[in-house]
Amino acid sequence: MSRVETLSIRGARRAFTKNHAALESASLELHAGEITALLGASGSGKSTLLRAVAGLEQLDAGEITADGVTWTGPKTFLAPEQRRVGLVFQDYALFPHMTAVENVAFGLTGTDRKSRALDQLRAVELEHKASQYPHELSGGEQQRVALARALAPRPGVVLLDEPFSGLDRRLRGDVRQRTMDVLRAAGTAVLFVTHDAEEALESADQLALMDAGRIIQCGAPQDVWFNPVSETAARLVGDVQTCETVVAAGTAVLPLGTIQTDLPDGTSILALIRPQAVRVVEGDAFSIVGTTYSGPNCDVTLKAKDGTLWTAKAPATQALCVGDKVSVNLDPAFVTLLER
Repeated sequence: MSRVETLSIRGARRAFTKNHAALESASLELHAGEITALLGASGSGKSTLLRAVAGLEQLDAGEITADGVTWTGPKTFLAPEQRRVGLVFQDYALFPHMTAVENVAFGLTGTDRKSRALDQLRAVELEHKASQYPHELSGGEQQRVALARALAPRPGVVLLDEPFSGLDRRLRGDVRQRTMDVLRAAGTAVLFVTHDAEEALESADQLALMDAGRIIQCGAPQDVWFNPVSETAARLVGDVQTCETVVAAGTAVLPLGTIQTDLPDGTSILALIRPQAVRVVEGDAFSIVGTTYSGPNCDVTLKAKDGTLWTAKAPATQALCVGDKVSVNLDPAFVTLLER
């Protein structure tokens, strides 16, 4: 089958109860050769949206089209088997009584089905495991077999629902990188559902943030991280601290320092401050009341003279101890000012 160049989701709505919509006016576009990560908390609607694309869930309103062909709409609903979709789920769903190559070949037709399955196993570097059964494979290998099975029919769109959550952290990064390399080589449009911000930021070409059934921000991962459109969006991709202030003389005066802004004087703003913005320096404006080390970095909890608590991210090589008196510098690159 030919690949899907553009898959469009417009105004998707799905309600399972009268008072709660799992999807509410959700809109998103997927493009061939591009990996889109859909990031949100549990219950935000991520998996419902994925299932709607796959045809496993009908919409109450909205439409899904692939290169202008309606898959789901007011008067149209294509069955899952009529859509050019490959699926990889969290539990991989491999048939335990079939070998790896038999799992990949399942559903393929034609006399060359086994050779095509072997080609796909070769693409995920598992041709040497073709004759083994799922219980003889590691979790990472099972995940790659599931990916090979999804890609074997040459789908136009590949959907992955939390595919790495069952792997331990030691394996997860390596398996994820291999998977993304294979998907990029295949050139298909990919929708990758996750609740792990680090995973989404590292893997995606396009990052879509979901909250309460809506897509609240979409863009390149770096742009979404540095320029969140709301406090909710900021918290989905990383830690953030907030405070309110009013612009005066082109400046936002914050408890941790000042930020220059083009917003008009008198504008009420909400400042979103990443821990990376706070640089600990010599001084006596704050007391260190906590330190948490994680490899090369240290999260430092600071107590201001007014009793408020703030977090800084410092290199582990910086000698900082509970009880020390310090001051801070504020890096504006890690601060977002939003009009209230």
